Amino acid sequence: MRHTAVMAGTGAIGLLAVFAVDLLNLLYISLLGDRALTAAIGFTGAVGMLQLSVSIGMSIGLGACVSRLIGADRRDEARRVASSALVGMAIVMLAIGLAAVALRRPILHGLGATDGSAEAAAAFVSVVSPFLPLIGLGMAFSALLRAVGDARRSMTVTLWGALITALLDPALILGLHLGLQGAAISTVISRGAVALLGFLSVRRHDLLQRPEPRCLLPDARRIGTIAMPAILTNLATPVGGAYTTHAMAHFGLPAVAGLATIDRIVPVAFAFIFALTGSVGPIMSQNLGAGLLGRVRDTLRASLLLVLGCVLVMWAVLAVAQNGLVLLFSAHGATASLLRLFCSATVASFLWVGALFVANAAFNNLGHPLLSTLFNWGRATLGTIPFVTLGMRWGPAGVLVGQAAGGVVFGTFAVITAFIVTARLRAGEDGAGIATSPDVPASSAKAAMAELSEIDGSDRET
Repeated sequence: MRHTAVMAGTGAIGLLAVFAVDLLNLLYISLLGDRALTAAIGFTGAVGMLQLSVSIGMSIGLGACVSRLIGADRRDEARRVASSALVGMAIVMLAIGLAAVALRRPILHGLGATDGSAEAAAAFVSVVSPFLPLIGLGMAFSALLRAVGDARRSMTVTLWGALITALLDPALILGLHLGLQGAAISTVISRGAVALLGFLSVRRHDLLQRPEPRCLLPDARRIGTIAMPAILTNLATPVGGAYTTHAMAHFGLPAVAGLATIDRIVPVAFAFIFALTGSVGPIMSQNLGAGLLGRVRDTLRASLLLVLGCVLVMWAVLAVAQNGLVLLFSAHGATASLLRLFCSATVASFLWVGALFVANAAFNNLGHPLLSTLFNWGRATLGTIPFVTLGMRWGPAGVLVGQAAGGVVFGTFAVITAFIVTARLRAGEDGAGIATSPDVPASSAKAAMAELSEIDGSDRET
C-alpha cells in the first residue's frame, strides 16, 4: 500500500498540475464569452485523446518491458530496449501528427463541429499536431523514470511543463488576444520543455545509449507485443468519447461546452487515479520479474482501495462545489445542467472507471494485454453506443447518464477478471508463472525466491 500510494501520489502531483492548466485554458477561453471557442475545446480534446492514445500505449509497452528487465537485473538490455523505443516513438508520433493535420477538417466535421467551432478547432490542430513527437518522448521519459522508481523526478519534469503553460496561457490567450491559437502555442512550448527535462533526468540513471540500428526492429517487435494491445486499449476511450461528443452535438454548442467542461474537470479531480494506473504497472512488473508473485496481488488490492477512497472524497468535494463551478465557468442552460448532474451524481461512476483502469494496468503488465483491449473496447462500444443512444431520448442529461452506466458494467467485470489472473499467477509460486513471459525465465524467478528464503522478514520488506 505504501509503495503504491507513494508512486501514485508523486505522479498525481505532476498530472494535477498539467490537468489544472488544461482547466485554466478552458476558463480563459470561457472568459472571452464565445461559445464556439468553448465548444472547439471539446472537439480538439477528442482529437487530442485519439492522438495521445498511441503515445500512451507505446509508453506502457516501454515501461513494462524495461521494468521487467530491471527487476530481472538485466540493465544493459533494458538500456538498449529503451533507446530503440525512443526512436520508434518519435517516428510514429510524427506520422500521426502530420496525418491529423492533413485530415483535420473531415475528422472535426465527423465529430459534429460546424462553422466557427470547426474553424477554431482546425487551427488548433494545425499548430499542435506536427509537434506530437514532443509529447510522445515526454511520456516515454516519464515511463522510464517510473520504471526505475524515480517518482520524484518524473513529477518534477511534469511540474515544470505545467508551470510553463500556466505562465504562457494568460499572456497569449488574454494578453495578446490570440484565443485558442495562444493555447496551442503554449502547449507546444510546454511539451518541448517536458521532453528536454525528461531526457536530462533519464540520462542520470544511465538508461540511454546510442541506438543500435540492427536492434531497432527486434526491440520494436518486443515492445510491440505489449504496446500494440495497449494502444488498441487506449484508443477505445477516445473513440467512445468521440461518439459521446457527436451525440452531444445534436443538442447544440451549449451541450458540447458542458461536456468539454466536465472532460477538463475529471482529470483534475481524479489525477491520483490517472497517476495510479501509470504507476501500478511498473510495480507489478518489477515484482513479477523478481518472482514476488504474492506482492502482485497485494498491489492490485491496494490500488483498488485507493481508487475507492479517491472517488468518495472527490464526490463529496464536487457535490459541495458545483454551484461555484457553474459560476466560475459562466455556465448557463444545458452547460450548467450537465455540470450539476456530473458533480452530484454521475461522478460516482468513476469508481468503476478507475477500477477498470487498474485492471487494465494489471493485464498489460502480467502478460494478458488482450484482456485490457477486450474490456476497454467493450466499454467504448457495447458500454457506450447503446447506452448513449438510448440516453439521447432524454436529452443531454441522458447522454451523460448513459455514458456512466456503461462504465459501471464493464468496470465490474474487469476487476473480477483481474483477480482471477493474479490468483493464477500466485498459484505458480515455483516461478513457472513468470516463465510465460519471454523476458524472464523461470530459472531467474527460482533463483530470486531461493535467495529471498535465506533472508529475514525485515530485509525482505526492504
